[in-house]
Amino acid sequence: MTSSPRPLRGRRLSRAVALALAPILLPQTVRLRRVVPLLPEPPQPWEGGGGTDPIHVLVLGDSMAVGVGVDDAAEALAGHLTAELTERTGRPVRWRARGRNGATARDVIRDHLDEALRAPTDLVVISLGANDSMQVRSHRAFRRDIKRIVRAVFAAHPRAVVLMSALPAFHRFGLLPEPLRTTLALHSQSLEVSARRALQRFPRAHMTPPLPPYADDHFATDDFHPSAQGYREWAEFIVADAFRHGIGAALAS
Repeated sequence: MTSSPRPLRGRRLSRAVALALAPILLPQTVRLRRVVPLLPEPPQPWEGGGGTDPIHVLVLGDSMAVGVGVDDAAEALAGHLTAELTERTGRPVRWRARGRNGATARDVIRDHLDEALRAPTDLVVISLGANDSMQVRSHRAFRRDIKRIVRAVFAAHPRAVVLMSALPAFHRFGLLPEPLRTTLALHSQSLEVSARRALQRFPRAHMTPPLPPYADDHFATDDFHPSAQGYREWAEFIVADAFRHGIGAALAS
C-alpha cells in the first residue's frame, strides 16, 4: 500500500533543511565524487526486441533509465521489462531507452522528450527524480516537469500507459554519509509526493510504490546504480504492480 502524501508544509521543509545544511552537504558531495567510481553508460544502441505486433516500450529518464551499472543495455531496466511483459502477456516487446546519465526532469524535456516520442509507443516507464533530489529542486518545479512529460506522452500517444517508478530510497544507500543520506532521503520523498499527486490527474498513468528493501546484490560496483540483478528485480516489481492495479490489461490485447 502506498503511504499517504505528506502535508505541503512538510514538503517545503525538506528543501529548506537541505539548503540550510549546504555548508556541510556540499563538501560531503565533493568527497563522494572523488571516491565513487564513475560508471559509463552502456554502449548504444539502447533498443532491441521486436516481432509481430509487439508492445512498444520506452524507458525514459536518467542514468537508471539508460542502464548505468551494466555493460549491455539489454541487461538494464528496459531489457528486463521486456522479459517480464512477454511472460505476462505472451506478446513480443520492442524496447527503447532514452535519456542520459545525470538528467533531471527538466533535462529530459529539453534534450530528449521530442525525439523519444516520435516512434510508436504503448508503454512509457519513467525513471526520474534522483538528480532532481540531489540538485535540491523544488517540489513545484518537479511536479510541473512531470506533468509536462506525461501530457506530451498522451498528446503523442493517447492510448499509451505511463508508469513512473518511485524515487530511489536514499536512506538505504550505505555509501552516503550523514547528514547527506537523511537529507537526500527526505527531499526525495517530498518530490515523490508531488509526482504522485501530478500523476493522479491522468487515468492512464500510475506511480509505483517504493521498492522493497534492496537485496545484497542490488547495487553495481559504484554502490549507487543497480546491477543487472537489481534491474531485474526492479522490472519485476514494476510489472507486477502494474498488473495488480489493472494497468497491464491494456498491454495484453
